[in-house]
Amino acid sequence: MRARVGRYRQAPLAPHDDPKIGCVFIRDVSFFDEPAASPPDFAPNIVQGKTYSFTDPNTAPYFDLLFPQLLGVAIELDTAEGWHRPGPVFGDPRLASTRLGQRAFQGVVRGVYSHKCAITGDKIRPVLQAAHIRPLTQGGEHRVDNGLLLRSDVHTLFDAGYLGVAPNYSLVVSPRLRGEFGNGEEFYRRAESREPVAVPSRRLDRPARDFLEWHLDEIFLRD
Repeated sequence: MRARVGRYRQAPLAPHDDPKIGCVFIRDVSFFDEPAASPPDFAPNIVQGKTYSFTDPNTAPYFDLLFPQLLGVAIELDTAEGWHRPGPVFGDPRLASTRLGQRAFQGVVRGVYSHKCAITGDKIRPVLQAAHIRPLTQGGEHRVDNGLLLRSDVHTLFDAGYLGVAPNYSLVVSPRLRGEFGNGEEFYRRAESREPVAVPSRRLDRPARDFLEWHLDEIFLRD
């Protein structure tokens, strides 16, 4: 199984890597009674992300034949406007558990970090988020020393393991950020400068060593 997964990854699997295997959900699917010919240039090893333009002269004839089979009637496509999906935009309402204490945690973390991103220093309040170093879903708690105030995109990278913070508060950046996306130079420059991330002035409010080490051991993406 690991060998099969490894063939689809840009970065090779290390001996002890345990990658997350996701799923792609497809909706509004139509099936034909009989197998239809594949679209032009469609390869059998395509996993996701293949798209076609109705205005491309190489593929337009295919869809001119496809839609009457699919809908039972001929249709005319208006390519003067961009794509849109008509119909309902909300599904049926569902009950969901609410996360208790999140507002209080966010308020406290925002205050002790003086409303600035710990890594970038940004002060744009609508994009600042209180991040849990050890997530609640993995045993974390609403504690000020389990929090970091991060810009929303930085928060995403931190939770995904592309960024980490060492116990001495220096920024740690995974090689996979550059390897998988060819980006993230601002974070690499910050890490190479060894400048510590901003932390609260009061020692009790600063990120706890245990939580930072847990994140580096369990979440951070190493080589």
